[in-house]
Formats: sequence, C-alpha cells, structure tokens
Amino acid sequence: MKTAMNTEMEQHLKETLLPFWEGLRDTAYGGYYGFVGTDLKTVPESEKGCILNSRILWFFSNAYLALKDESIRPYAEHAYQFLMEHCMDEKEGGVFWSVNYDGTPLDTTKHTYNQAFAIYALSSYYDAFHEEEALKAAFELFRLIELKCRDEVGYKEAQSREFFAVSNEKLSENGVMADRTMNTLLHVFEAYTELYRVSGRQETAERLKWMLDTIAGKIFNPEKKRQEVFFDNQMNSLIDLHSYGHDIETAWLIDRGTKILGDEVYKKKMGPITGALEDMVYQTAYTNHSLANECEHGTVNELRIWWVQAEAVVGFYNAWQKRPQETKFKEASEDIWRFIKEHVIDHRDGGEWFWCTDKDGMPDTNRPVVEPWKCPYHNGRMCMEIMRRMAE
Repeated sequence: MKTAMNTEMEQHLKETLLPFWEGLRDTAYGGYYGFVGTDLKTVPESEKGCILNSRILWFFSNAYLALKDESIRPYAEHAYQFLMEHCMDEKEGGVFWSVNYDGTPLDTTKHTYNQAFAIYALSSYYDAFHEEEALKAAFELFRLIELKCRDEVGYKEAQSREFFAVSNEKLSENGVMADRTMNTLLHVFEAYTELYRVSGRQETAERLKWMLDTIAGKIFNPEKKRQEVFFDNQMNSLIDLHSYGHDIETAWLIDRGTKILGDEVYKKKMGPITGALEDMVYQTAYTNHSLANECEHGTVNELRIWWVQAEAVVGFYNAWQKRPQETKFKEASEDIWRFIKEHVIDHRDGGEWFWCTDKDGMPDTNRPVVEPWKCPYHNGRMCMEIMRRMAE
C-alpha cells in the first residue's frame, strides 16, 4: 500500500531527478555533461568524472528496475556505452578517474574507489538489461581490484595508470593524507554486495566476509560507537573525526549486505554494530529536522550536506524496520524528508538539489549543481529504497 512518503518519492524521482539527468545527455561526445553551475547553466566542455558517469549508469539502471519504464532504457544504454568505450583503460586495465568532454583520458589515476563504483554500476546494468558483457566487465574489475588494489593489510587507495602507489588527495580531507580510508572500504563492500546479489559467485562472498571482519575489528570504534575515517598504512586512525553521513549510510549498507550474504553468523556479528551506529548518529547529529555533517575534534560542522540528508532518510527508516517499537527512527526519516523537500531540493525551473544548506535550511547558492562528485546516486537511491521498502 502506498503512503504519502512513498508517493512523494516516486513523484520526485519521475518529475525531478529523471528529467534533470536525462537533460544532461551529451549526444555529441557521449556520456553526460560533467558540470552544471549554480546558475543552472551546463558547461559542455567540462571534464567528465568517471565516478559521476558510473553513478549515472547505476541511477538509470535502477530507475528502470524500479519503474519498469522503457523510456529510461536509452539513457542507461548511453551511460553504459560511454563507460565501456571511454572510461575503461584498454591498455593497462581499470577505470580512469576522469576524461575530457570528448572522452579522451584526462586524469588517469586508478583509484580503488573508482573501480568499485564501476562494478556497482555494471552489476545493476546487468540486472536491468541482462547484458552479459556488463557482468563480464564487472568481474574483470573485481579481479583487478583483488590483484592490483589490495595487499596483506587491505585495500589500497590511489595508484598511477600503471598501478604504482601515488598520494591519496582524492579521498583525503580534514588536513590529513590517508593511506587507507573507511570510505573506500565501504564502497568496495557496496559494489561487491551488488555483484554477489546478481551473480551468486562465492569468491565475492568471501571478500564480503573479510570486509565485514575488517569493519568490525579495525574500522568500528566500540568505545565511541562510530567508525574511524582516515588511517595510516597499518590501519591506525589518523584523526578524531565522526562522519555522521558515512555512519548512517554504513549501517544500512551493512544490513543490506549481510541480508544478501545470507550468513547468520555475520548477521549476529554486525547487528549490534549497525544498531550502535544508528543510535549514536541519532543522539549526536539529528537536530533542526536534519543531520549535521561531521564532528572533528569535538567541533560539529553544522552544514546540511545533500547526500548526508538522503542517506539519513534511508538509514533511519532501515533502523525503524529492524526495531519497529522505536518509532523515533521512522519519525526522523519522515522529518528529514520534509526538510529536504523544503530546503534542499532546488525548486527553480530546471533545478535538482542544492549542494548544502546551513543548519536552518538556507541553501548555499555558490556550489555547483553537478560536478564530478555531485550525482543522482544518493538522492535517486533514497527515492528507490524508500519506494521498495514501503512496498514490502
């Protein structure tokens, strides 16, 4: 049975997100335009981030699965063709960081994070359209990550085109240079979960279990009930940082992963961890009808980042589904969705979502609407996850 929230999510997906991203299709050079300024003007000759194009492929593939609308297929096919023909490195293997507007290589860094998102997208494309080439490409990237992007400690981060280590500016923030990050591990886990879901291959399941053990043993801080974020090469934490958005996202992605894995041992092992993450984020970050960004050395960053709000809607709804007696989680999910509708969605003609607002909901109008990190993955996924969960 559809509820108001379910109906609103479907309407937002159909009437705002899909038309906006469909309008960025580059029919001259392939893929999707990589930059839209705060003035809503597209810059056709901007770089095209390969993460952005992977996420766009994921978005259209899953929108097709959710809506069963054949008009979405050409947009997914367009993204798939660009990923396969321009983002993949035929010489050295793997996916580039970015390409020029015309599809020629620009930043040839091979980042594990980027390889993971291509797997995530290709797995969903295979699920939607049964394209065997996509599944084959996903497993080639899986094997590349396991061969060239992993060592005895865990997953590496940034490497050169030829897979030699380079500095990790791309996934390091807050004044540290991290050898390893929670963020990369999380999204390798997310990608492998999708790959395992559509293929059932045991080699993927074994890596998922290893990552769950690593999250439980090295990433999760049981005293502070949070994840550590940035690490040195031996997995020692580098900074006192609580990333609220990543923690609530991690909670529901781990729950989903353990459910798909179907291993009761890991469900029991990870359940208390995801519950602790949910509780701590609710207690410390949920204020003003929305979620603060992060807390560094005891100082809270009060910005309301677009993707953090989207993940909070799904994460709190997931927490309520597990613990239906704790209605505060469902109420928080609905409350944050109201905040998004009023403050984060850009209601200008042709708008999508603002990058962020302040804690009172005033949008930052100086940030671009689309750039290599600003994509339809978090907000599109929010819509589709809530639609799916409310239909169960």
